Amino acid sequence: METRSAGSPASPASTRRRRLINTLAVIIGLLLLASFAWYLLHRGTGSASFAGRGRHGPPTTVGVATASAADLPVTIEALGTVTPAAIVTVRPQVSGVIQSIAFREGQMVRKGELLAQIDPRPFANALAQAQGALSRDQAQLADAKLQLNRYQTLIAQDSIAQQDVDTQAATVKQLEGTLAADRAAVGSAQLDLDYSRITAPVAGRVGLRVIDAGNYIGAGDAGGIVVITQVTPIDVVFNVPQDRVAEIRTRADQGTLPAVALDRTRQITLASGSFLTLDNQVDTTTGTVRAKARFTNADGALFPSQFVNLRVQLRTIAGAIVVPLSAVRNGSSGDFVYLINDDHTVSVRAVTRGQQSDDRVQILKGLKLGERVVTEGGDRLTDGATVQLPGDAAAAPTTPATAAAGQAPTAGKGKWPAGGRRRHHKSDSDSASPAGDAPPPPGP
Repeated sequence: METRSAGSPASPASTRRRRLINTLAVIIGLLLLASFAWYLLHRGTGSASFAGRGRHGPPTTVGVATASAADLPVTIEALGTVTPAAIVTVRPQVSGVIQSIAFREGQMVRKGELLAQIDPRPFANALAQAQGALSRDQAQLADAKLQLNRYQTLIAQDSIAQQDVDTQAATVKQLEGTLAADRAAVGSAQLDLDYSRITAPVAGRVGLRVIDAGNYIGAGDAGGIVVITQVTPIDVVFNVPQDRVAEIRTRADQGTLPAVALDRTRQITLASGSFLTLDNQVDTTTGTVRAKARFTNADGALFPSQFVNLRVQLRTIAGAIVVPLSAVRNGSSGDFVYLINDDHTVSVRAVTRGQQSDDRVQILKGLKLGERVVTEGGDRLTDGATVQLPGDAAAAPTTPATAAAGQAPTAGKGKWPAGGRRRHHKSDSDSASPAGDAPPPPGP
């Protein structure tokens, strides 16, 4: 048999076998090291997790709420835009030079209040001319009527031709028509003179001035003089889902629906008003219907084109069983709550939710008045887990573990005094048992 000396090179097969063994040893060592590190890292958290989820571990502190009866309002909330009841661009109806501006930018004006004055002299002259023509034609008509009366007397005496009477009667009719035209001319001239005084067509707040005094402005000028927005009352336009249109119409027919406008944070009420009306068609792109609520806005809290949170109250559910919104959780089987039992364990209770407000939700089925539910800490619980209520922490009894950590027992017979130091008497040391009491803690 052929033998190999100690110094001879190893065969390729043995070399591969040794490398494989070394690689496996390294992998096994890394796995053991990783397992040990995982144990060290999760030793504390694992026990805490088990304590929170198990039935026999230390209890988990949770927040608690009691199911109570309350009047729960049923509301519709939407983002709305403040819209003035009227927006009017004041344009002159006659042309001329602006003599004066009678308003200040941003001021509140009443309906009919003077805003600007156009030079009235051309219109006053036109009015005087029309009135003169009217007076002249009135005199001519009066003379024509007298002449007609004479002709009628003469025709009765057969002293004049019938043709002359007919001609005079036609002259009277013609002058009556001329007089009617003169009266219309006087009215038109008077109207132009009145239009030279530009007044506010609606009450509201004026905006920035568009033109200054001394400029010539034409009738119906596109820019106008100023824009007036009516802010009292004022409207809020918002959208409602088409599925709730029928309910809104039914409630609106029964009476006034209160509405409030809230600020961006939904914490401050800007104004109170009422629901006004719905639009007459559904927006097919969004599936919503435009609606409008009206506010008196006496204090001017709502400003045109402002965005507000609108809340319309449709009805109120009296005596509804409600819990905080955070108490209701959702699982694969639907909504549920963690019910707190008398032995400080929790049970999973399926519930059916109803209407909800900002922080409360109605429970239609699954809870009774007075039952307690978990509001905080439910993520660490399972069915049957032990919990600790917030008020129980201060009343927790002293355990051997806490005593070993350095807490002194309470004062009493055979216990250390309240000062934390055990009283030592000679009789105590003489009658001590072999086991003895624990040595007194060091003095201060």
